[in-house]
Amino acid sequence: MDKKSKIFFAVFFLLIVLSVGATYYRYVVAHDYMIQAELDCDPYTESCFVYVCDPEADEECTGDPIEDTSYYKLIDRNAKNIPLCDPADENCTALVCEEGEVDCSYTLCDPETAEEGEVCNDPVVYTAENPIEEETDEAVDEEGATTLTEDEESIPATEGEETANETVEGEETTETPANANETEPVSTEASITPAVSGTVIVP
Repeated sequence: MDKKSKIFFAVFFLLIVLSVGATYYRYVVAHDYMIQAELDCDPYTESCFVYVCDPEADEECTGDPIEDTSYYKLIDRNAKNIPLCDPADENCTALVCEEGEVDCSYTLCDPETAEEGEVCNDPVVYTAENPIEEETDEAVDEEGATTLTEDEESIPATEGEETANETVEGEETTETPANANETEPVSTEASITPAVSGTVIVP
């Protein structure tokens, strides 16, 4: 092997080592790569991907079309910005794009993003077929508020009746001293009568 061939193979292997080292640093050390994951999607307001459980694919299905149907959207985020936490935890922001974050985006379902065989959800049609039952909840809240108001009003009424009864009893009690004062002048007149009769007898 001549000198030129040795130099060629040396440079070739050196490039391979550098490439492997750069790739290792990027993916293992810096975590500088994109990941894609599925997120829960609101079919009332968003155009979601629709997934239906398939029992023929050895999946555990309930048999209920509503429970066997799920809606999701996609998130693409750089792995270096993802915190180490459980995505099932409510406080975990692993699958949440921060405001102004680069290399993070959500993907909803539309004819351009949906692959062959994937179905998209129409929020308008879904809302019409599955209306939100808000009126029932409001009626229950109004009934509960009315019941509480009636209970609160009944308590002051009872206390008012007791106060009225105490007032009547107080008036009856104050009448007794008035009657006692009326009897005192009678006794005074009785004491004066003998003095007058005594004055008439002396002349």
